[in-house]
Amino acid sequence: MRTNIDIDDALMASAMSVGPYKTKKDAVEAGLKLLARQAAYREILKWEGKLKWDGEPWIERDKRVEARLHGETGATVPATRTGARAPSVQEPKPVKRSHGRR
Repeated sequence: MRTNIDIDDALMASAMSVGPYKTKKDAVEAGLKLLARQAAYREILKWEGKLKWDGEPWIERDKRVEARLHGETGATVPATRTGARAPSVQEPKPVKRSHGRR
């Protein structure tokens, strides 16, 4: 969107000197992105203390994958903070496939 605005010359020179901006447009767009990002952060901070965190599920998955790679078919993953245990790692059952017409 094309817009004409009157910007303080000293402020623009200061912004251009502290960032890697080649044009005034680049400096203004960076400032607008910063404002939008700060607003998003404030929105996220509104949820502080209101969400329940159950830990990092990818860590549990990584432990199961590691156990499978080392051939520990009956290995279980250590208990989580809630005391629940993850299911044991088991090899998948082979699938029978027919290679011809019936």
